[in-house]
Amino acid sequence: MMEKDNSWYKFLENEFEKDYFKNLIKFVNNEYETKEIYPPKKEVYNAFNSTPLEDVKIVLIGQDPYHGKGQANGLSFSVADGIKIPPSLRNIYKELNDDLNIDIATSGNLEKWAKQGVLLLNATLTVEASNAGSHQNKGWEEFTDTVIELLSEQKNNIVFILWGAYAQKKGAKIDRSKHYVIESAHPSPFAAYRGFFGSKPFSKTNTFLKSKNIKEIDWNI
Repeated sequence: MMEKDNSWYKFLENEFEKDYFKNLIKFVNNEYETKEIYPPKKEVYNAFNSTPLEDVKIVLIGQDPYHGKGQANGLSFSVADGIKIPPSLRNIYKELNDDLNIDIATSGNLEKWAKQGVLLLNATLTVEASNAGSHQNKGWEEFTDTVIELLSEQKNNIVFILWGAYAQKKGAKIDRSKHYVIESAHPSPFAAYRGFFGSKPFSKTNTFLKSKNIKEIDWNI
């Protein structure tokens, strides 16, 4: 469960009391007790712990945590220090280099982005080792849909970055009259050449933030 002193807790408090969420937590706790589950239990809410509610400028939506050993660290697209950079993240770095001429990083840990206000939110916050999608349709999607909807309703001028059809569907209820939505193909090797490369999401984000007198993101890792 999220710590009560976390600024997100009050924002999401009603959700924690719902039956679906209580059932979800019961399921997840049992999975951690009986199987190898990622990310480490203490990092399940890392996206929320790393980016306080009041600091959110950007929401970057992923799908599942990585299911390989030592990869997932609770931030979408990010991996723990010392872990080989996954293909999607490698393509994100290539686009970042092309877009803003930023050197391709050797670390896949995106905590620096998170600490500047980039909420790195996966739709599903846990997964069984080597079993992609194993914790889908257990309740996480309903929870993260609520996060997105509440942010859309109660905040202004957030940049939502939706890569691929899954993220775009998840972001369908974002109020585009008060937020900026960037959509393109997913950065995975299967889709990146169908519109991700050349989409310039990083410069577009900073141009928008600057236009609203909001501090831009330093995308260097």
